[in-house]
Amino acid sequence: MDVFAGLLEGPRARGAFMIRASFEVPWSVRIADEAPLTVMVMDRGDAWIVPQGPAGDGDPVHIRPGDIAIARGPDPYVCCDAPATAPRAEIGPGQVCRPLGPAHVGRYKDLGVREWGEAPDGPAQMLIGTYQMRGEITARLLDALPPLLVLPTEVWQCPLTPLVAEELVKDEPGQEVVLDRLLDLLLIASLRAWFARPEADAPAWYRALGDPVVGRALRLIQDDPAHPWSVTELAEKSGVSRAALARRFTELVGEPPMTYLTNWRLALAADALRDGDAGAEATVAAIARRVGYGSAFALSSAFKRVYGVSPQEYRT
Repeated sequence: MDVFAGLLEGPRARGAFMIRASFEVPWSVRIADEAPLTVMVMDRGDAWIVPQGPAGDGDPVHIRPGDIAIARGPDPYVCCDAPATAPRAEIGPGQVCRPLGPAHVGRYKDLGVREWGEAPDGPAQMLIGTYQMRGEITARLLDALPPLLVLPTEVWQCPLTPLVAEELVKDEPGQEVVLDRLLDLLLIASLRAWFARPEADAPAWYRALGDPVVGRALRLIQDDPAHPWSVTELAEKSGVSRAALARRFTELVGEPPMTYLTNWRLALAADALRDGDAGAEATVAAIARRVGYGSAFALSSAFKRVYGVSPQEYRT
């Protein structure tokens, strides 16, 4: 399982959703749902996104039809027709909408199948997908993103946008599965396009995946963390000497192969403990075997060194 798979599995499957939001001008909505990741595609009209971090409001970002914006939580932000338009409503945790003032009661409401806002054919329409996933594997990707990134159509035209817009308003058998897969594809394609940009400052592990030697070793570790890997075996399967792999891996990833393996295994264990994806009664010993440790004691010792608590304490 690579980092992208970790982003899209586990708790994400219980918390992702997609809607189409439609607005009449003027409009302004404050998003304070604390979602770890939100994907927004401007489908019609234009909008401004105003970040609201702990240090105050950030610079407003303008998005136009076809542009894709990705917001990384938990900091709130405002989506509006103009930066000067005061928010009329606020979206809180659980996607609960509350009006901001009596004059705006009933302004925003459900409009039909996965559609929300003021009018079904409003001049401003956004396609919005929200993920609720959290975890150690997920953090490796989210921590590499800015609070808000935008891919304008001038630098990247996403071929999935028309299909997402078409499928979003359907209500046919299997529709949620279709939308889940489309949202996943949209997110992965957008992040790959972003990391290819010079301003993205892609993380070392992401850049290293493109290396023919180190990328092979990384995928071996990620695909089979329970295997008793050694630097010698990784080097053999990557087609280089032990010393060459160790040197190049450390240079590109920022840590030696065995350190990366340990941290990857412990991150997988932490997510399994937190999410219960192996079942509510999964023992520490079972999780230890799944991530490559011979016993619960071995996992507990390594886990406490890195996380400062035992696996059982982390779980509770």
